[in-house]
Amino acid sequence: MSNYQHVLKRPPFLGAQPLMGDSTNKPKDFFALNLWLFQGLPARMGSQMKLQGLSLIGFGAVKPAGSATRAINPASGAALDPGYHWATAKDVDQAARLAAQAFREFSHWKPQRRAVLLRRIAELLEANAPALIQRAEQETALPLGRLQIETARTCGQLRLFASVIEEGWWLDARIDHGDPGRKPLPKPDVRSRLVPLGPVTVFSSSNFPFAFSVAGGDTASALAAGCPVIVKPHQGHLGVSEMVGLLVQQAARECGAPEGVFSLLFGPGPDVGMALVRHPLIKAVGFTGSRAGGRALMDAAAARPEPIPVYAEMGSINPVFLLPGALEASAESLAAGLRASVTQVVGQLCTNPGLVFVTTGPSTEVFLRRLASLMNEAPPGTMLTASIARQYRDGVARFMKIPGVRCLTAWASTEAAPDTQAKPALLVTGAGTFLNSPALMDEVFGPSTLVVECESTAQMLLAAEKLEGQLTATLHGTEVDLLSNRDLVAVLETKAGRLICNGFPTGVEVCHAMTHGGPYPATADGRSTSVGTRAIERFARPVCYQNFPDVLLPEELQENNPLHIRRLVDGKFSCEEP
Repeated sequence: MSNYQHVLKRPPFLGAQPLMGDSTNKPKDFFALNLWLFQGLPARMGSQMKLQGLSLIGFGAVKPAGSATRAINPASGAALDPGYHWATAKDVDQAARLAAQAFREFSHWKPQRRAVLLRRIAELLEANAPALIQRAEQETALPLGRLQIETARTCGQLRLFASVIEEGWWLDARIDHGDPGRKPLPKPDVRSRLVPLGPVTVFSSSNFPFAFSVAGGDTASALAAGCPVIVKPHQGHLGVSEMVGLLVQQAARECGAPEGVFSLLFGPGPDVGMALVRHPLIKAVGFTGSRAGGRALMDAAAARPEPIPVYAEMGSINPVFLLPGALEASAESLAAGLRASVTQVVGQLCTNPGLVFVTTGPSTEVFLRRLASLMNEAPPGTMLTASIARQYRDGVARFMKIPGVRCLTAWASTEAAPDTQAKPALLVTGAGTFLNSPALMDEVFGPSTLVVECESTAQMLLAAEKLEGQLTATLHGTEVDLLSNRDLVAVLETKAGRLICNGFPTGVEVCHAMTHGGPYPATADGRSTSVGTRAIERFARPVCYQNFPDVLLPEELQENNPLHIRRLVDGKFSCEEP
C-alpha cells in the first residue's frame, strides 16, 4: 500500500460499516469494471444518511446561515431533507484563499502522489455506491441502471487520469539542445513542459449527478493537472453532491493533501457561481449547462482585470444526416435507432439528436411513419426538474408556432400529469422553412427531434453549411452514399467536434481519443474537450526554460530523464535519456 493511503473512519452519513477495499482482481476494461463493481451489491442501502446541508471548505463545513432550500424528488414532488444553506461571499473568499495556498504545495506533488489521491476518490465512490445511487435516484428520477453505469464511468475517469499523469506524456516535455558554436548566433538550450494553472471552479451539470458533477471529469482532470478545485454543485442534486463532496474531502485528508485542495459551495449560479468566477485567485472555470449560463460566465471572466479561460459546454442539437441509400435499405431500423436515441433518459443528454436531415421520397415516407408510430408508443418520462420539463414544453410549442412546422406525435401532457412529465415530440418541416427560420436551430432539451425534408443532397449540404457549432454530427449512408458526399463530410468537420458514421450520437466513450467539444456555441473553446485525456490540457499552460543548469530544471526536463517519460528531444520522440 502507498504511503499516502490510510484507512480512516467512514463519513457520518454512511454509518459504521467498513469500507470495501481495493481488489487486485478488479478488471481493467471499463465495462468489465462496471459489471464487476455492481455484481453482488444491493440495489439499496439501509444506512441512515445524516447529511448536514452545509458547504465544505477545506477539511471543514460552513456554519449554517439564513434560510434553507431542499432538494425536490422530481417523481413525487416531495421535498428531501436536509435543508441546504447557501454559501456567502465570505465563504467564497475563504475557499478561494485556501485553494490558492494549497496550490503552492499541491502543484509540486509528484504525479504518483496525485494519482493515489484520484484512485482513493474512486475507491470511496465504489465503496459507497449503493447509498450514493439511492440518493441520486431520489433527486433526479434517473433509472437505477443508468446511475450504476454513470458511477462506474466516474470511477473509471478518475483512474484513467491517474494513469495519464503517472505516464507523464501529457506534460508535452520538449527539449531542444543548445549549440554554442552555431553561426552567426549561438543556439540556446530551450526546454518546455506544461504546468498547472491554479485554483479551478467547476460547475456541476443537471443531467449527470456523478460523471459531470462533484467528482466528475472536470474535477478529475483539474486535480490530475495539479489544480485545487472549488465545486459549485447543481441545485437539482444537493444531497448526492454533499455525499460525494464528503468522500472527496475524506480522500484528500487521507492522502495528506493541503487543506483547500477541494471545497464545495452550495448556492445559486448568479450569486455563488459568479462570485467564484470573479474572484482574483480563481484561474480557470469548467462548466456544463445552458448557452445563457455559459455565456454569462464567459463574459464575467473576460471582464476581470485578469481574464481567465472558461471551458463551457453549452448545448448542441447534434444533426443527423440520413443519406438516400441508407434510408432505402434500412428505413424502419433507422427509425427504431433514432427513437431510442432521442428518448434515452427522456432526451436529457447533451448529445441528443435534435435535428435530422432526409431527402424526400418513398423511403422517407416509410421512415417518418415508423418513427411517428414508435414515438407515439413511447411512454412519458420524468425529467430532472419541473423547470427543465417546462422549458422543454415551451421549446416544442415555440417550434410549432413557426409556419411550415408540423407535429406527428401527441406530445402535449394532460392536465393531470405531473409538472416533471414529458412526452416525445416528432416535428417535421421542409428545408426552405428551416433555412429561413434561425430559431429552429435552438436546442430543445428533452425527447424531441426535428426532421428536415430536403429536395436533394445538394440542399442538405446547403443546410449543413448554415449550422452553428455542434458537439456531434452523424452520417448514415451506404459506401456509395458516403463516397459521393465527401463534401458534406468536409463541411461537418468544420461544424462539430465528433463525427459519427452509421451510429447515433448518444453515449460518449471515455478514452484517449474522445473529443467532447466543438465550435462555439457548443463550447466556449472548440479546441478543448471535457471527456477523454485531452481534458487535462484545459487546466495547464506551457512554461519554457532557457539555458537553465540541469540541477535547476524540473525532473521532466532533466537531461537523464529520471521519470522515464516520453519527450520530444531535438524533434524526435524518445523515452530514453539523450
